[in-house]
This record gives sequence, C-alpha cells and structure tokens, in this order.
Amino acid sequence: MTAAPADLLIDRPAVDDGAALWRLAKDSEKLDLNSSYSYLLWCRDFAGTSAVARGADGEPVGFVTGYMRPDRPDTLLVWQVAVDGAHRGLGIAAKLLDALTARLAAERGVTEVETTITPGNTASERLFTSFATRHGARVEREVLFGAEHFPDGPHDPEVLYRIGPLTDLTAR
Repeated sequence: MTAAPADLLIDRPAVDDGAALWRLAKDSEKLDLNSSYSYLLWCRDFAGTSAVARGADGEPVGFVTGYMRPDRPDTLLVWQVAVDGAHRGLGIAAKLLDALTARLAAERGVTEVETTITPGNTASERLFTSFATRHGARVEREVLFGAEHFPDGPHDPEVLYRIGPLTDLTAR
C-alpha cells in the first residue's frame, strides 16, 4: 500500500459536502446507496461523528459516517466508508477511521467501534480487522440482520463487528 498524500486534510463534513459523499457512495458500487437527501442530512446532523478526507483542491476524496449508539454512549457505529476510486489503496480509509476515533475518544470517550459488513466484502473486513490490530482491540462478530430481515428483496446478511476496547487512539 502506498502512503496517503501528505496534503490530505481530514475534517468534519459540511452540508456542501453532501452531494460529493452521495457520489462517492454511488461510485463505490459496494455500499447501499441512500438518497441524496440523507447524505445532506448526515452532513448537517452527524458531522460531529463523521469525517471527510479532502484532496489538495479541497474536494472530498473519501468519507466515513457514523453515530454514537444511544444505548451505548461510548460506542461509535460506523455507517459507511468510501474512498474515490482514483485514491484507493493509499490508506485513506484507515486514516479517516483512525482520525475519527481519536477525535471521538477525546471529545466523547469512545472506547468501542461497531460496524456491519456483508460477507465477501474483503476490503471492509481488512479495514476493520487492521484497525482493531492497530489499536490493540479484539473483534467479535455476529449476524446482526439476517437476509430474512430485509423487506426489499434479496440482501446479504449484515454481520456486526464489535471492536474494543480500543487503546492508543492518538491519530496516526
């Protein structure tokens, strides 16, 4: 893997980033695409628990969206991670995840991360298991939603990855 560009800026998304996040999710061809409206709302209402990576021109080249679990306030649920095709393989997703969790550990006391991954999504499996290794955490897996839970046609099960407790959350 090549290193992420030195001029990469990771910060909170703004409403004006919503359209770009929607396009990145759409172009990923892996993520369940939400409405463009939902990405605008996400950038407004969950900017504090999300992060965007900006290239030299200031435009988003990647993002991670998440929220704090209401019943587990020390747990960040990562909703989506996407990186522009031209910027994949540079470690941007890992930098986003590390920076977001470091920020939320300092601001909100995050000690665990959860996400769901469909079987066969090896890129996400690698991203989250390597994240756990970097932060000295264990990974527990269980099916959160089976295929039978989805009303809109065939859908792979969503496997919950629970990662924690996290140690050494200084941004890398």
